[in-house]
Amino acid sequence: MAIEVRIPTILRTYTDGNKVVEGKGATIEELFADLDSRHPGLRERLVDEKGLRKFVNVYLNDEDVRFLGGLETELSDGDTVTVLPAVAGG
Repeated sequence: MAIEVRIPTILRTYTDGNKVVEGKGATIEELFADLDSRHPGLRERLVDEKGLRKFVNVYLNDEDVRFLGGLETELSDGDTVTVLPAVAGG
């Protein structure tokens, strides 16, 4: 099962500069574990002991996974996952 994962500029040091990488997994959690096996250190920038890090947004086909099931969100072949750092300001 191939999942396209779009990586923000700030995390591309973990993907050898690649803005798009492929991964596999039945859930977001499994996908992040797969990515971390090939891009060590990436998962810990996305997830902490409570789940998705507060200032990281993850989208599955343009839908925020926090509203779909978080790390247990199910994936299908051909899905696109986009990782974006949260932006704050005032």
